[in-house]
Amino acid sequence: MPVINRVADLQPEIMAWRHDIHQHPELMYDVDRTAAFVADRLREFGCDEVVTGLGRTGVVGVIRGRKPVSGELKVIGLRADMDALPIEEATDLPYASKVPGKMHACGHDGHTAMLLGAARYLAETRNFAGDVVVIFQPAEEGGAGAAAMIKDGLIDRFGIEQVYGMHNGPGIPVGAFAISPGPIMASTDSVDIRIEGVGGHAARPHMCIDSVLVGAQLITALQSIVSRTVDPLEAAVVSICEFHAGNARNVIPQIAELKGTVRTLKAEVRDLVEKRIHEVAAGVAQLTGAKITVEYERGYPVVVNHADQTQVAQRIARDIAGDANVMSMPPLMGAEDFAYMLEARPGAFIFLGNGDSAGLHHPAYNFNDDAIVYGTSYWIKLVETQLAA
Repeated sequence: MPVINRVADLQPEIMAWRHDIHQHPELMYDVDRTAAFVADRLREFGCDEVVTGLGRTGVVGVIRGRKPVSGELKVIGLRADMDALPIEEATDLPYASKVPGKMHACGHDGHTAMLLGAARYLAETRNFAGDVVVIFQPAEEGGAGAAAMIKDGLIDRFGIEQVYGMHNGPGIPVGAFAISPGPIMASTDSVDIRIEGVGGHAARPHMCIDSVLVGAQLITALQSIVSRTVDPLEAAVVSICEFHAGNARNVIPQIAELKGTVRTLKAEVRDLVEKRIHEVAAGVAQLTGAKITVEYERGYPVVVNHADQTQVAQRIARDIAGDANVMSMPPLMGAEDFAYMLEARPGAFIFLGNGDSAGLHHPAYNFNDDAIVYGTSYWIKLVETQLAA
């Protein structure tokens, strides 16, 4: 079953929606214009219910089909994210961002437009039994908008039984999909470390405890966690990406601050890495005489695709793209707050090919409009299959 003909007809309009959203990027929860745009379209389509302000600025539309058979699946949720990134766009596109320092560098404009296209089609045809809940989420980029929407009652209020998400994938050919069961994206935790030594004159280091040297030793020691503590067959990343200390070439600074990120794919590895970071920091403090404090904050959990729903997603993708264009993929160490929705309900997260584009979060990135028909068709066929009339 190839791309749906009606979706191909709608492609120019869906593309125009994306370009409009692309020109007006908004960050985190401050997506008021985008949310209003989405809500207006959903009302125009004739959605049975449109709810705004869920998770602060999230939007939910409900499309009701025929009455489902007793005992069958009744409600599924489809999720797209709406927020952009604090990046200066460098594409020279005619529809480039009009907002200095902000751009859609992760394709959320495309995600939103495709789900709007699917909502329009489903509201027109209603060739399914049950309810479709289309979810437009703010603050995926670090703000845990998915968790905020769940806290506001997303899952229970609308009776969602299964939930599905999609993200574009640069490097995956247009018209292809990638998905695997189990852990598909990593958890992400933040580490903030403060080192307090004894400052002084650069010519008298013996009278000081050099926070810069302590920081350098600590960074090196932390790398032994992945290489010598974590099982080589497991995945973990410890990256210290900020090191701030001093403001003069002849002063040994008293304070140094380190900031970094931890990525893992299993709960037990996550626990182990957190424990070892505290232990290593304490060891370096004892070795050097510095005072070291560690603040470890857990962020998004692991994105875990449920086996049955992954099989469903694979089957739908093959119907649209053909067997050769649906591939398995290794887990990514990037993170996604759709993880919270998959903790709440069974579901699956799939990647849609964006072709040979710049990478995600790159100033030259752009969502590929040629992918629209594939992503939109996937949403529609997923609904019509899972909620078969």
